Amino acid sequence: MNSAEMEILVVDDARFSAAVVNRTLAAAGYTHIRHANSAQDALGQLAQQPADLVVADWLMPGMDGLELTRRIRQNDEASNRYTYVLLLTAREGVDALQQAFDQGVDDFVSKSSMTEQLQHRVMAADRIIQRHNRVQADYQRMLTFNRQLKKQALVDPLTGFGNRQDSNRSLQNALKQAEKRGGAACLILLRLEEFESLQQQRGQKVMQQGVLAFSRRLRQSVRPMDTLCRIQPDLFCLITWQPDLQHCDPGSFRRLYETLNHRAYQTAAGFISLQVSMALTCSEGAIEPEKLFEKANAELTLSVSEKRIVAAVANG
Repeated sequence: MNSAEMEILVVDDARFSAAVVNRTLAAAGYTHIRHANSAQDALGQLAQQPADLVVADWLMPGMDGLELTRRIRQNDEASNRYTYVLLLTAREGVDALQQAFDQGVDDFVSKSSMTEQLQHRVMAADRIIQRHNRVQADYQRMLTFNRQLKKQALVDPLTGFGNRQDSNRSLQNALKQAEKRGGAACLILLRLEEFESLQQQRGQKVMQQGVLAFSRRLRQSVRPMDTLCRIQPDLFCLITWQPDLQHCDPGSFRRLYETLNHRAYQTAAGFISLQVSMALTCSEGAIEPEKLFEKANAELTLSVSEKRIVAAVANG
């Protein structure tokens, strides 16, 4: 059963194609359907009134569907929401689909089978959106609760991540798990470079917004079971258990490094670029958590100079 209240924005410069989409959605029971005749128009409408689902043509004059998706993802990150994007395309092949998914597209429908597929794809999107909204509501309640507990010892009040004390506890648990079950505890340190200088230039409020945007992107980029902590204003850590020591290598986290470094972060004062250095270390057990922190911290300077993730195995 669909949610008739779902907000849908159809983006297509071709009137006939847009009319087909509108009729299909209306026939499925959706009533909140808006139309934009260009990607730029769509971004303007979304800024005024967000949508749950955007159905857009891939090929449009000016800004195409992939660039529109990239801009939507950037705006979603700043506003802490998620917009499901479904592209209509005549393109075929694995390369085209990989390109779309890399830009953040959720799904696609071939124009040659649009009348047969679109309604079913939108209904599937509807279920995912409803589930995501429930998770997001729970997450917001958790953030509110965490902020209420900011005087307690384990929570960073700005991001909702754990603090240094919590990172020690979490890393100790990961090390015990590695000793008991095998595998390895992996610690990744992430430092926002030139933090103090940027804060002097931009101001504390803007940098807090930048840190929040960074923390949201970081949370969305890791597994739900992984632990994230903010150790210092400019220093974060990711703690994870891996089933094999070989998984704790820079290649396993290269995409995370690129995700955090290759796009600017939006604040109320505009976009800011943050350079994130990353260093990892890991152990199969018997080592003090503080030793792992020391080894990872020693590699951060090399990460800055070589613009890559660096690693040091601290096997216990």
